[in-house]
Amino acid sequence: MAEVNLDWTSLSFKYRKTDAIIVSRYKDGQWSKPEISKDFDFHFSAFAGIFHYANASFEGLKAFHGIDGKIRLFRPDENAKRLARSGKRLGMAYPSEEMFIEMCCMCVRENLAYLPPYGFGSSMYLRPVLLGVNPQLGIASSTEVLFCVMCAPVGTYSGAKILTPGTAVISRNYDRAAPNGTGSYKLAANYATSLYPYNMAHNQGYRELLFLDPATKTKIDEFGSSNFLAIKGNSYVTPLSDSVLPSITNKSLQAVAEDFGYTVEKRAVPVEELAEFDEVNACGTAVVITPICSVDDKLTLESTEIVKTYKIPSGDECGKASRKFYDRIRGIQDGLEEDTHNWCLVL
Repeated sequence: MAEVNLDWTSLSFKYRKTDAIIVSRYKDGQWSKPEISKDFDFHFSAFAGIFHYANASFEGLKAFHGIDGKIRLFRPDENAKRLARSGKRLGMAYPSEEMFIEMCCMCVRENLAYLPPYGFGSSMYLRPVLLGVNPQLGIASSTEVLFCVMCAPVGTYSGAKILTPGTAVISRNYDRAAPNGTGSYKLAANYATSLYPYNMAHNQGYRELLFLDPATKTKIDEFGSSNFLAIKGNSYVTPLSDSVLPSITNKSLQAVAEDFGYTVEKRAVPVEELAEFDEVNACGTAVVITPICSVDDKLTLESTEIVKTYKIPSGDECGKASRKFYDRIRGIQDGLEEDTHNWCLVL
């Protein structure tokens, strides 16, 4: 294994070339044997469904170098199940759970030089992708599919210090998903439609964009990058919505919250309830938790007039409960805490 010259302390969440990707193709009713490829360019028809109709899904999970020297994958079985659900929604073939996990493990092993050592707060991010690749002109599900697992060493999503609170703005005139649509599936197209308002929010200085339910615009759905969670007294509150992606991180945090004696409330969350929360966070694979210190509400995202600002009591610090949940999750991932839920796969 060749050494790489990387500053593990300054990693952010961005592309870095590694040693290999793992690839398999589905054709004529069966998957090919997973192959290790040094070629990071895909070669398929310009008429492939991925280019024309966004026949694509993806996942995100992490591998960690533990304090005990062991390498852990965090809940890959859950990612495999979620990709299968997305594949079914697209009408495309998808890998079995065993194949998904095998290819993730292969990817880690082939890129060990890029797995950050313990102690830097960094990790290896795995990006499995499912792409429709057969030539087609009509609107249809793909009959030939490419499944690939790639990776990159990463730090925090925004490049900010871990658990540094950021600001958010509500998206009242742009939706992330549609009623009865695909918001609860991890499809590439869902992210493409959010880019325009997300870029606008970033250009205005906000770290996050908070989307509301697309039907009534009265309830909180999720942030542009990840799920919404809030702490209210001894309750962990997160939206129950058919247009929200089922986050594996959120699911894990809910279990941890219950371990600490908190009540988990999965329910409709009115926008106005932001004024009642003690702590607010975005939560997802990339960061686990991003604390939110304030949320601006405007009539339109383009408007320069702020109608209301919700100041979160935790302020410029990560809330105490959120920090406790974060530390437990990261402790399990790093081998510092007992994995009582059997979440980690040790390579």
